Amino acid sequence: MSNLDAAGTYTLGDRTVKRLGYGAMQLTGPGVFGPPRDHDAALAVLREAIAQGVNHIDTCDYYGPHVTNLLIREALHPYPDDLVLVTKIGARRGADKSWLPAYAPDELKAAVHDNLRHLGLDVLEVVNLRIMFDTHGPAEGSIEPTLTVLAELQRHGLIRHIGLSNVTPTQIAEGRKIANIVCVQNQYNLAHRADDALIDDLARDGIAYVPFFPLGGFSPLQSSTLNEVAARLDATPMQVALAWLLRRSPNILLIPGTSSVAHLRENLAVAALVLPDEAIARLDRIDAGRAG
Repeated sequence: MSNLDAAGTYTLGDRTVKRLGYGAMQLTGPGVFGPPRDHDAALAVLREAIAQGVNHIDTCDYYGPHVTNLLIREALHPYPDDLVLVTKIGARRGADKSWLPAYAPDELKAAVHDNLRHLGLDVLEVVNLRIMFDTHGPAEGSIEPTLTVLAELQRHGLIRHIGLSNVTPTQIAEGRKIANIVCVQNQYNLAHRADDALIDDLARDGIAYVPFFPLGGFSPLQSSTLNEVAARLDATPMQVALAWLLRRSPNILLIPGTSSVAHLRENLAVAALVLPDEAIARLDRIDAGRAG
């Protein structure tokens, strides 16, 4: 039994995964671009994640680009039977490290084949369609033309399950008329809770919610309340922020990223961290005050 079992499991597509997983984005070079500073250290993080019981890894072929998928293949292939690799398409990287939409049918098809080749797979377990009508967050607009291409690739057997990323409730409803949506990946954390109602709606329908930037992303969470709660529990503020997300809803799957084995172990130790009701109440008030 893994220590991660304490955090519970949830269904992702037709697979059962532990609610604490790993996000591979930080294995790349600065700005999610280029190779890691320490190649062997990146491989060690991936292998330690598996050793700790992680069976859900989030990756993407435009991280690097191609860097994280190639590292995952080098470190872990042939993959453990219970490992679920989740990738995403819908964007590409510019030479200036920019993040650009990649929605043309040929771009989407090429992205799926790139992910298959670089990961060494015959079929992708879950592919999230990243919507980039606005690079700063979800923005309304029909996703039907783009998602239809992904659904066609699913029918051809290249993809088992489809998810959506950076989307609005309206787009999710539109998407569910086109394909079975098994997960939604949006920004959400203690200080960024625009999706509160959406999370509850998805939970009722058995759809996983995977928050990206669970620790604030490029601007780490800063809160005196968070620091005080962490000090009382003899934990780090980031551990408390992750534990709060686990308590928030049973359909939340966490994919905190890191390029450090020590930090990885610290993140995964959250499975056993129990937040008292009083701490939860204090943390719940952070969003209203933002900096808390």
